[in-house]
Amino acid sequence: MAVLRKCARPMLASVFVTGGLGTLRDPQRVAPAAESLVAPVASRIPWLTEDPERLVRINGAVQLGAGLMLATGRVPRVAALALAGTLVPTTLAGHAWWKEKDPERRAAQRTQFTKNLSLLGGLLIAAADTHGKPSVAYRTRTAAASGRRAARRTRRDATRAVNGVAQDAAGAVRSMSDSAQHAVGRRTR
Repeated sequence: MAVLRKCARPMLASVFVTGGLGTLRDPQRVAPAAESLVAPVASRIPWLTEDPERLVRINGAVQLGAGLMLATGRVPRVAALALAGTLVPTTLAGHAWWKEKDPERRAAQRTQFTKNLSLLGGLLIAAADTHGKPSVAYRTRTAAASGRRAARRTRRDATRAVNGVAQDAAGAVRSMSDSAQHAVGRRTR
């Protein structure tokens, strides 16, 4: 599996590295496609700039950086999530096939949309990949179950210890009572 990860991550990341680099070099090429998405998003996020060229450049930088991180195996789960986050607006802005009137362009945009949807699926799988180690959720459930077992064992052992002490105390009281009765019986003779 390690060899597969070492080969598959750079393959998956390559489209983002080349695309991010291309966008950083020439943001004017894709900025017009982003304009339709910028205004609605910027109105909901006040600190976000409304300049499409700047947003496209930021998106390209994230794709380049996260793509390189994924390709080299540096925090690959975070890198995959960052790439997935950049892919959604890129796909919606750049490949809105439902807006196309020309059948050929519509088919081409639908193909690109579907390709990006496939990339998104691959990124989500990469984001969930734990390198064969148990996930945090699994480790949490296992630790909780282990804690419950330990608590039951401790309660059982404590109950046995208390019952044992109680029986020993009762036996000691009986023994003292028997000794006292025996001593009283000797005096009365």
